[in-house]
Amino acid sequence: MSGKWDDWVVAALLGTARREAPSTEPGPRGLLDAAAGEVLRRRAGLTPATGAPLPGPAPEDSRPPTPREAAHRLATLLADRPRTAGAARRAAAPDLTELLPQWLTAANTHGYAPPPELLPDLLDAARSRTDLRPAVLAYAGPRARWLARLNPRWRFVLRAAPGPGSSLPSVDDPQAVARLWREGLFAERAALFDTVRGHDPAAARALLRSTWDAERAEDRLMFLDAFRAGLGPADEPFLEVALADRSRNVRATAADLLAALPGSALAARMAERAAACVAPDPAGGAAGIVVTAPRTCDPDMERDGVLARPPAGRGERSWWLGQLVEAAPLATWPGRLGVPDARAVLALPVAEGWRDDLHAAWCRAAIRQGDAGWARVLLGAPAAPGAGGPGAVSLAERAKLLAVLGAGERADWVAGFIATHGLSEAFQLLGGCAVPWSPALGGAVVDALNIARDAGSYPWSFSGVMGLAERCLDPAEGERLTGLTATPDESEDAAPGAGGYWAESFQRLLGTLELRAVMRAELAPDAP
Repeated sequence: MSGKWDDWVVAALLGTARREAPSTEPGPRGLLDAAAGEVLRRRAGLTPATGAPLPGPAPEDSRPPTPREAAHRLATLLADRPRTAGAARRAAAPDLTELLPQWLTAANTHGYAPPPELLPDLLDAARSRTDLRPAVLAYAGPRARWLARLNPRWRFVLRAAPGPGSSLPSVDDPQAVARLWREGLFAERAALFDTVRGHDPAAARALLRSTWDAERAEDRLMFLDAFRAGLGPADEPFLEVALADRSRNVRATAADLLAALPGSALAARMAERAAACVAPDPAGGAAGIVVTAPRTCDPDMERDGVLARPPAGRGERSWWLGQLVEAAPLATWPGRLGVPDARAVLALPVAEGWRDDLHAAWCRAAIRQGDAGWARVLLGAPAAPGAGGPGAVSLAERAKLLAVLGAGERADWVAGFIATHGLSEAFQLLGGCAVPWSPALGGAVVDALNIARDAGSYPWSFSGVMGLAERCLDPAEGERLTGLTATPDESEDAAPGAGGYWAESFQRLLGTLELRAVMRAELAPDAP
């Protein structure tokens, strides 16, 4: 019948007046009657197929269930989808999609299990927003992997690390560990490596060494990056071998890890090379530091992670010098230059225009080596003109140096910066501060927004900071915002409509803070 059926389809598309349908009564009714009879005949002749086996039961999740009110809140957050440009939300209404990450973080802090009926929506949210995946998978627990095996849309779950409740073998069972290491998915092997490394770093290195040559380059890179947690001198021999890896990215990561070990052989080699380039003025003149940049990049330097080809617009010699100084232990320089500490090193004049290159390299070294003392001096005082310390010449560098400091000190520095310079350059710095913001930092942000409002500034310039404040400001700061929600009188030089926009923005900020406070209470119903 396949040929006849195809002829009928053609006749139906062209019309029976133009194409006669074979083996049917004339006209459209005859064609449709014949087609209906053929469909019925096919259905009646079908042989029942063997049913697919039912999936096994979902694994148990032993964590306490999410409180009822909090579960209702989660359903609301998941149901709130981003609006299109033509259907913008009310200006004063909180953006629930931006509160979902905070809700998940708080729920994971309490160690709750999710409502089973919301698991599909959670996985759909993580599928569309990669930033949510770590928190969603931690909250979803072992049932997420069970569901992912039944729906190809959620296959990303199978590539991620197992969440709470997943059954990794005991580190005291070497046979089970070896079996999973040989046969497991990459996510399972990565989680196993982290677990074994936390229990016995030597056993983790032996496990990785057993399959190192057979691993894919991207997997070798991921495993090597896991060495950052708990990095120690015992890792050095393995990392030295990785310096000769066939993958450039693996070699670069190994060099970066070795440079973070001040006592490593690579750090000593880099210190020797850098010290040959940077020296005190032999004549003791006004040039406190004399720089002689390397003239070539030899194979030994390349093996130790120095990239020979500079980026566009950068000279070769300054490029090589920067990499050598960046990889040398910062403890090298006070003794090499004959001064007591980092502050004295950075105060020395540098000859022949090499100051910016040298200080920028020390800035990167402080970030790489996590040296808070050097980072503090390189940042300088937040109230200094331009807030540019000896080495922090850009906002990106300041943000990276701030990340080396403790959370409290970081927040105090940014609060001082905002109090002196306002919010126009503070967005990138605020993004690196711990959430919720400290009282000093939150107060500085609210005060700066109030000053900008009273000055009649363009409110749209501060939308990014307003969005950060909705997510990061402590809800306890809400009391200070009550008086700012009214529409202010607009001066003649103020931006048209600015007063109304400021009022709506503060109303939305206050509403979001109140909602976050309610969310916090719902997740901890027994807390005082």
